[in-house]
Amino acid sequence: MPDDDLVFKALADPTRRFLLDLLFERDGRTLTELETQVEMTRFGVMKHLKLLEEAGLVVARKEGREKRHFLNPVPIRQIHDRWIDKYTERQVTALLDLKTELEGEEP
Repeated sequence: MPDDDLVFKALADPTRRFLLDLLFERDGRTLTELETQVEMTRFGVMKHLKLLEEAGLVVARKEGREKRHFLNPVPIRQIHDRWIDKYTERQVTALLDLKTELEGEEP
């Protein structure tokens, strides 16, 4: 599966997006810390984290007996640059300017 597909699949699930939000708030959380924030089993959280790791959105590092999870925002930026940024270029800006101008002329 191409990298973009893995990232889209990972981002498609609300629980995985929530886990990413938690790591954005404070990076380097353990599985135990993350599992206390969601209503699911430890095994369920592990499955979500594995998918996030496969997509490159989370990087895990062992520290002693614990495994810490860190957000990797690079794949999200690549998705943005490839799929979102190109649609916000000149043509869309021109349409938005026209919309604003036309709405401003209404009584």
